[in-house]
Amino acid sequence: MTTSWSDAGTPPVPLAPHTHAKDSISYRLKRKLLGYPLTRDALGHQRLTKVTALGVLSSDCISSSAYGSEQILVALIPFFGVAAFAILMPMTLVILAVLLVVTLSYREVVSVYTHTGGSYVVARDNFGPIVAQVAAVALMLDYVVTVAIQSAAGTAALVSAFPVLGPWNLTITIGVVLILFYGNVRGVREAGKAFAFPTYFFVASMSIVLVVGLIREATGHLVRYPIPTHGVEHIGTAHGLLALGSIFYLLRAFANGGSSLTGLEAISNGVSLFKPPEGRNARRTLTIMSAILGTLVLGVSWFAYKTHAFPYTSGTPTVISQIASNILGRGVLGHSLYLLVQLATMLVLYTGANTPFSGFPFLANFIAEDGFLPRQLMKRGHRLAFSNGIIVLTSFAIALLLVIGSHVDKLVAFYAIGVFVGFTMAGFGMAKRAFVRKENGWRRRMAVNLTSGITSMIIVVIFAVSKFTEGAWLVLLIFPIAVIGLIRLHRQYVRENEILAVNATAGASTNIARHDITVLVDSVDLATAGAVRYARSLRPHSLRAVHFVVDDQHAQVVQKAWADSMSVSDIPLSLIDCPDRRLSNAVADYSLRVTANQGVELTLLLPRRSYSPFLGRLLHDNTAETIARGVSQLPRVVATIVPFDVERILAVSEDASVAIEALVPTGPVVIKARVVESETDWSPTNTGPEGQIPIGELRWRKRAIIEGKISAMRVAPQASSPSLEVEVWDKTGGITLHFLGRERIYGLAVGASVRAEGMVGEHDGAFAIYNPSYVLLPGGTPP
Repeated sequence: MTTSWSDAGTPPVPLAPHTHAKDSISYRLKRKLLGYPLTRDALGHQRLTKVTALGVLSSDCISSSAYGSEQILVALIPFFGVAAFAILMPMTLVILAVLLVVTLSYREVVSVYTHTGGSYVVARDNFGPIVAQVAAVALMLDYVVTVAIQSAAGTAALVSAFPVLGPWNLTITIGVVLILFYGNVRGVREAGKAFAFPTYFFVASMSIVLVVGLIREATGHLVRYPIPTHGVEHIGTAHGLLALGSIFYLLRAFANGGSSLTGLEAISNGVSLFKPPEGRNARRTLTIMSAILGTLVLGVSWFAYKTHAFPYTSGTPTVISQIASNILGRGVLGHSLYLLVQLATMLVLYTGANTPFSGFPFLANFIAEDGFLPRQLMKRGHRLAFSNGIIVLTSFAIALLLVIGSHVDKLVAFYAIGVFVGFTMAGFGMAKRAFVRKENGWRRRMAVNLTSGITSMIIVVIFAVSKFTEGAWLVLLIFPIAVIGLIRLHRQYVRENEILAVNATAGASTNIARHDITVLVDSVDLATAGAVRYARSLRPHSLRAVHFVVDDQHAQVVQKAWADSMSVSDIPLSLIDCPDRRLSNAVADYSLRVTANQGVELTLLLPRRSYSPFLGRLLHDNTAETIARGVSQLPRVVATIVPFDVERILAVSEDASVAIEALVPTGPVVIKARVVESETDWSPTNTGPEGQIPIGELRWRKRAIIEGKISAMRVAPQASSPSLEVEVWDKTGGITLHFLGRERIYGLAVGASVRAEGMVGEHDGAFAIYNPSYVLLPGGTPP
């Protein structure tokens, strides 16, 4: 027989393309809905300038100014009546003081944690992973409620402009959440001018409203609304501010106003998106965002006070909508500008609802990496998004909307506790860090962060007490249950990892002293013959076949068919009694008997006939799976299911006597390489840029330059000589690069693009280059 290394042998050929299984109907539908899957090369994120980052990351925070002042009035008017408008401005100033303190604290966070920030990382690094789960639950709750409340507020802005849509309020809100879900599962990213536009549009439109309002107030043309007679909450009468009831309602209003500060942590969660220097750019952007938020909240509160814009029980028209309508007037130009303001408000609120679809999946992935959430949340989906996290977020947000409704004032009760718990953990964590490290200026930093932590903790207590009956009780119930659940899940993962860890003893005992195989026989057919064929290929010490007798007549049929079959009759068939018909127990007893000797490893091969999904379940049982589950707990016993696709054979041929060689599964399919027709065809080949030759046109024993992407890498076993094999493919074929004496080369990784040069040789009948010179190319997946 001639070989390729001799002159008379067959020259080597490029690696042939791999075959692929036919896509299922469900996958084709998935690809139709979501588009073609993205590769890892698309993972690199876009770095943002300060201007773009302000628009992209601050939509959640800045948009909360659309309902913060209104929520203060919702709490004050039922007790204080019209006097609530006089209390609104002092209350707003207190909220802005809290905004200042928290902003100063988060400036420290983004300065230190320039790659991964947020209260979870701060708490984990300074208090440990267990305490950090409090921040984890707070942030996850915050993200869920943010989707619900921002979507509901956006719909309220839409209904305020078009009251006819009022009956479909909840339907529109849930529809928006589903649209955001679909867009994010397809891979919509929060990096680009498209997501920055609504924020600047809203800021610009509200600036026009505030400026025109100040002019109208200065000229005496600002109109005050009359006290409405219907559609509003009960309007109370004035009470003394020091009365016990007054203090309670003031605290409730303060807690409601805290919703204006939601989204303030968004910058800290996205520091890594900034262009270098990340910390400084994030700090400046955070300062600008807080200044804009403070200005808008102050402006809305001022004109709510001046116009007496009452909040309505239905949620529409909103206070900010009434202010814009009053200031801009009801003329053609004024109404057109009013509609633009409502459009801007709706867009920025819906964009703010989209922010958690980026933050929640990454947070869940981060917590899952630490072992406190299921590992399914670490998997990227079809379009590289963390699809499982997006599904969880959407499910909880829609459930919350269905239970509570699309009412901002009711959803606020679930909001601020999670937000301010996060602020509390960040403040105390940064204060501890400053105290422990004692770096330059540590006393000032510790004072700022400690003040932020204490203030936020006080607000959490106020909110829990004042909003207890309105839904805060549920949050207080969920918090400890969720934290304990995460900790218990982590302990389970730790125990599993300890069991699965490869220690010195376990690592040395990977060789089998004696390997026996038993094929479980239910009937003598092609499926059983395929299992026997596979068993022979494993070269066991002992190969047996066993039939458990459940029916005497059937056992006789199996025994006779086994003896008459030329393909299996050389293997002894044992009949084992199973009088109680408990197959799983009988197989387990047999396995224990065979493996009584400590040096014996047993593999059970179970032929499984696969049928159509519907008729298969209707007409056939799943005995193989049941037996495999039963013996999987036994030491030194492995149950292997050998599938045999009956449905595929029925689709291919109606002839039941199709040759066994064509039908029996034999393990991995080997694709034969195409043969070069002429051994003396040494004509010049077409070369690409810089002398590059397509891999499919390479010539044996000729020097060549090739370019392609690394699809696979293999390292020689530790006991053999060091070598690294790298498969490189282009559109025309593949070639293997052999680096002798090397086990790892920095930069060479699966997915990377490479240009290599060397003499084209041969390995196992395919093209190979030994110890080539190479250059890494841009565009591949980084190592």
